Amino acid sequence: MALGPENLYEVDSDVPDLRGTVLLHCMDGFMDAGSAGRTLADHLLSTLEHRVIARFDVDRLIDYRSRRPIMTYVTDHWADYEAPEIVVNLVTDSAGTTFLLLTGLEPDHEWERFTSAVRELIEQWGVRLTVSFNGIPMGAPHTRPLGVTAHGSRTELVAGHRPLFNRIQVPASISALLELRLAEAGLDALGFAAHVPHYLANANYPTAALTLLNSVAQATQLSLPEDALREAARRTDAEINKQVEDSAEVAEVVRGLERQYDTFAEAQGRESLLIDAGGSLPTADELGSEFEKFLAEQGNGNPDSSRE
Repeated sequence: MALGPENLYEVDSDVPDLRGTVLLHCMDGFMDAGSAGRTLADHLLSTLEHRVIARFDVDRLIDYRSRRPIMTYVTDHWADYEAPEIVVNLVTDSAGTTFLLLTGLEPDHEWERFTSAVRELIEQWGVRLTVSFNGIPMGAPHTRPLGVTAHGSRTELVAGHRPLFNRIQVPASISALLELRLAEAGLDALGFAAHVPHYLANANYPTAALTLLNSVAQATQLSLPEDALREAARRTDAEINKQVEDSAEVAEVVRGLERQYDTFAEAQGRESLLIDAGGSLPTADELGSEFEKFLAEQGNGNPDSSRE
C-alpha cells in the first residue's frame, strides 16, 4: 500500500486505470431521512461485485467517544470489534462498467484535509463526475411521487431539476463541503436529495432509496440493479398503507398532506412542496409527531422505526 499525503489514506498498489469513472459517495452521520442514502449504498454493495481500493485513517478522523464502535462479548471474553471504516470501493455495474463508491462515517475531524485528500484521489484517478445522495424530510405524503432536489457545481449538471430553495443556511456536512471544494477546483460534482415524507424520516424507507437510484443512474449512465430495492419498497409501502387504513386519525393526516401536495403541484410557477402551515392543516412537526407515535404503537407492524 502506498501512503497518501499526510498519511490520511492508503491506496492499493494494483488500482486499474480509472480515467473517466464516476465517484459516488454517501457518508453516515448527517441528515439522511428514511436512511435513503445508506440504503442505496448498502444495496449497491450487496448486489454488485466490488473491492476496497483505498482506506482512510479513521483514528485521525473519527471521535470514538461520540460514536462508539460495537464490540461483542461472548460468555467470558470479548469476541469481536466492529472497527469503523471510511473506504473507497471499486464497483462493477450490471453492464461491466466500473465506478467508485466512497462510504463510511462522516469525519469528526480534519474536514479540510479530508476533502483535499478526496480531491487528490479524484484528480489522480481521472474521475469525471462525483455524485452524492441522501434523503431530506419533506412535508409531502407517501402516496404521491417523491421529489428530488439536485445540486451541482455547474448549472448544466442539474438541467431539468427545479430548485427547492433560492437561498438557505443549514448545518454543514462533509458531502456538501466536498461538493463545494470540488466546484472551486473546477471539477464536476453533483448531488441528489430525495424528499422523504416527514413522518417517515426516522424509518427505513426503501422507496426513497429507489428514487435516488433512478436519479443517480440517469445522471451517470451507470447500469444499477433495482429489483431487490423495488421489492423492498413495494413491501414497505404496502405495510405503511395498511397502517394508515387501520387508523382514521392517521388517514386524515395523510389526506391533509395529499390536498396540500396537489394544490402546490397544480399551481402555476410553484417550485416548492414545503409545508405552508395555514388554514386547517397541521404543521410538519405535528404531522410527524402524530404519525411517529402511531407507528411506535404498532409494535412488530412497524416496517422499521429505528433511529438514524
